[in-house]
Amino acid sequence: MIIEANCKINLGLDILRRRPDGFHDVETVMYPVRGLFDVVEVTRTEASGAEFRAEGLAVDCDAADNLCLRAFRLMHDRYGVDGVRIRLDKRVPFGAGLGGGSSDATAVIRAVDDLFGLHLDEAERIDCAAALGSDTAFFVRNTPQLCTGRGEVMMPCPIDLAGMTLVIIKPDEGVSTREAYAGVSPCVPAVSLAERLQRPVTEWQRSVTNAFEPSVFAAHPAIRAAKERLLAAGAVYAAMSGSGSAVFALFDVSASSHEKGESLHRLSPYVFAL
Repeated sequence: MIIEANCKINLGLDILRRRPDGFHDVETVMYPVRGLFDVVEVTRTEASGAEFRAEGLAVDCDAADNLCLRAFRLMHDRYGVDGVRIRLDKRVPFGAGLGGGSSDATAVIRAVDDLFGLHLDEAERIDCAAALGSDTAFFVRNTPQLCTGRGEVMMPCPIDLAGMTLVIIKPDEGVSTREAYAGVSPCVPAVSLAERLQRPVTEWQRSVTNAFEPSVFAAHPAIRAAKERLLAAGAVYAAMSGSGSAVFALFDVSASSHEKGESLHRLSPYVFAL
């Protein structure tokens, strides 16, 4: 079974409070990016355990710690499945706040469910995914979702960016989740993110913010500079995705426009029509 495990961007990200369990309550809208994806191939084998092969972009972790294998181990422990071969063709930049690893994990859950005939319902798939990470559950639905709690509590969010062009820049440097959270000051905004996102996209730059940006930009000027380049190029909205280091921008132009398309591709190889 071959799955295109697409990534996501965050449209706004508020960090509301620190929880007793050490996590933070957040509010964010996750939006799928269909054009940028890893390829996850899962097949059944006669052998026990899981064979794993990664190719494409290098991932900064040991193979045994890859989320694909962690997802298989979770499914093995919960449902007794055994014997798979997993091939990961990594295309989504690693450590970017784009959720590539989380999407890969959810792809493995979906593949194992289908290959072994488990017939899990959506709630069960979400529960499995949420056990692996805060944004992993999003990829079960893989549609615009208002995410709260640690990010695993979801509500459909009717945001449609069709007709816009998305550009993503991934600076060379990375930002760990621990570093990002260490620099934030939780705050409950006077107007909720859901309400602010109901305004026209052209007004988002003033009100739809990512709470990680101030501290991350201070420590990583190259990430700030990437966002500034996107705004200078005419983006109607630009922000960092998740805890970084990728930044993205929405342009109110057609990606098929030759002249504008050439200009956007000079900014980044990651240019997608929404």
